[in-house]
Amino acid sequence: MQRTSSNNMALNPITHPFRAAALASAVGLLIASGTVHAQATTGDSTMVKLIRGLIQSGALKKDVGEALLAQARAEAQATQQLQRQVAAQATAQPTQTAGGVKPEPGDVRVPYVPQTVRDQIRDEVKTEVLAQAKSERWAAPDSIPAWTQGIRVEGDVRVRNESRFLSSQNSNIEIDWAAINAGSGFDVNTNTNTKLPPLLNTSQNRRNQWKVRARLGIFADISESTQAGVRLASGSDNNPVSTTQTLGGGLSKKNVWLDQAWISHKPADWVTITGGRFGNPFWSTDTLFSQDLNFDGIAANFSKTLRGDSLTLFGTVGVIPLEYSADGFPSRSQDKSASENKWLFAAQAGAEWKLDSRNTLRGAVAYYNFNNVSGQVSQPCALYAGQDSCSTDWSRPAFMQKGNTLMLLRSIALNPLDPANTPMPQYVGLASEFHLLDLNARWDTKVMGNYGLRLDGNYIRNLAYDPDKMWNRAGPNGIVNNFGGTGGTSRSDFRSGGNAYMFQATFGKPAPTARGDWNILAGYKRIEADSMPDGYNDSTFHGGGTNARGYYFGGSYAVDKNAWFTGRWISTREVTGPRLSIDTLQLDFNAKF
Repeated sequence: MQRTSSNNMALNPITHPFRAAALASAVGLLIASGTVHAQATTGDSTMVKLIRGLIQSGALKKDVGEALLAQARAEAQATQQLQRQVAAQATAQPTQTAGGVKPEPGDVRVPYVPQTVRDQIRDEVKTEVLAQAKSERWAAPDSIPAWTQGIRVEGDVRVRNESRFLSSQNSNIEIDWAAINAGSGFDVNTNTNTKLPPLLNTSQNRRNQWKVRARLGIFADISESTQAGVRLASGSDNNPVSTTQTLGGGLSKKNVWLDQAWISHKPADWVTITGGRFGNPFWSTDTLFSQDLNFDGIAANFSKTLRGDSLTLFGTVGVIPLEYSADGFPSRSQDKSASENKWLFAAQAGAEWKLDSRNTLRGAVAYYNFNNVSGQVSQPCALYAGQDSCSTDWSRPAFMQKGNTLMLLRSIALNPLDPANTPMPQYVGLASEFHLLDLNARWDTKVMGNYGLRLDGNYIRNLAYDPDKMWNRAGPNGIVNNFGGTGGTSRSDFRSGGNAYMFQATFGKPAPTARGDWNILAGYKRIEADSMPDGYNDSTFHGGGTNARGYYFGGSYAVDKNAWFTGRWISTREVTGPRLSIDTLQLDFNAKF
C-alpha cells in the first residue's frame, strides 16, 4: 500500500479532517473579524487571493473554497460600498473627531448611537424574544409541564393559645345533649337508672390550651370556564364548624380531614355553578354560619355589574343536603323505613353600591328553609322485647352544639310484666322548625384622613318560631330544656325566642396582608334560643350554639407579608334560663400562602 507523506497528510483535508476544519474556521474568523480589509480598487482582495491559493494547493476542497470565495467577495463589495458612502459624507460635511483630530484618508466614520436608543433596541428585542419563548416554551428547558400551568396551591396555618374562664355562679347542671344523641340514648327511668346524664363543664377554667389549624388546598383552572378544587384540613373530630385541632394528647399524630372537594362551571360571565363540598356561597356572618363551615350540594352564584363599576347586583341559590337517613334503617328489621332526608333550601339577593371613592354600601336579604329538621315522636317501640331502635330515631340532629329547645323522640312501650322497671333510653330532637329571614348590611368608609372604618349589621328572624306548635310537636313526652330559673317545667315556665342580631365596628384594614397592616374591632351579639339551628354557627362565641349574648373586642397586626397576630376577648352569658357565663381569650399567630 502506498504511503502518504506527513506533509501531504497535513494538507489533505480528506486524510486529516480536523486540521481542515480548523483551517476553514480560521479563514471564517478572519472574514468575520475584518482583520483582512477589502481593497478599494476593483482588483481581488488579499483574502480572495489567499483562498484561491489554498484551493490550488489542495488545502481546501473546491466546493468549500468556492463558498468561501463567494463570502469574501460579498464582504469586499459591502466594505467598498460603505467606504464610498463615508467618503461622500466627508466631502459634503467635513468633520473632526470628538478630540479635534482631522480625519485621515482611509479612516471609517462610525455614526454614534446614543445609550437611550441602544437600551430601547435591547428592550424591544428582549420583549419579542421572551414572548416567542413563552409561546413556544423553549426558553427554559427545566420549566414545568404545560398541564401544571393552571394549578395553584393555597393554604394557611394558625397557632392559637386559648383560655376559657367560667363563673363560679354558673349552674352546675347543663346537660350535654349532643353526647346523648351520639350514644345509645339516656335512660330517663329513675327506677332503672340512677346516674346523671353527661354534663358540660360550667365551673372549671381551662387556661393556656394550645391549638392549631392547618388547611392545604389544590385548585385547578381546567379551562376559562371550569375549575376544580380539593382541600384538606385539620380537626379534632368531624364536626362541621371547626377545623381547630387541640394539641397535646401525649404528642400523638393529628387528624386530617377532607374539607373541600368541588367542581365549578361558568356557563356565562354572570353565573357560576358549583357542586360538591365547597366554601360558604352566601354572604353571611358567623352569627349564623361559622367561618370554618363548608356546604355540601350544589349552589349557583350570580353577579352583574351596572353603571360602570359603581353598582353590582349579586345573588345565590343553593340546595344543600344536611342528612340522609340510613339506607338499612332499622338495621335488624326486615321492614325498612322510607327515606327521610333533611335539606337546606336557600336563596339570597343583594347589591353593592360604590357611592364614591371613600364610601361603599353593601346589603343582602336571604331566606333559609331548613327542611325536615324538626324532631318527631315515634310510633310505640318495644325496646324491652329486643327492638333496638324506634321509628323516628333518624330525626335527631347529626350534630348539635347547645341552646335549641329539645324534645324527647321515643314513645317507648312498657313491659307489661314489669312496667315500673322498663328501661327508657331516649334521644332528643329539635322542637322548632327553622325558616330564617337573614338581613345583612355593611358600610365601608374612610375616617381621620385615610383610615378604613367598616360597620357590619346582621338581623335574623326565625319565621317558623311558634312555642305552641313546639309543645304540640313534643306530645306527651314534653319539652326538656329552656325553662326559667323557677325550677318549673310547665308551659308557663318555658323561655325561648326567635330573633338574633349582631353589630360590629372594624377600624383599620379588615384583612391585614402587608407588613404594618392593622385593625381593631368591637361587637355585640344576641342569639335567642330558637332563632336558628344551633349546629352551624361560630363555635367560640359562648362555646357555640344559641341562647347567648355578649360583647367582644380585639385586633390584628401584620408582622410580615401574609403573617399576622390576632388577639380577641369574648364575654358572654345566657339569654334565658340558668346562669352560664363564659369569658374567652384567644391569641393567634396566622400565616397564609
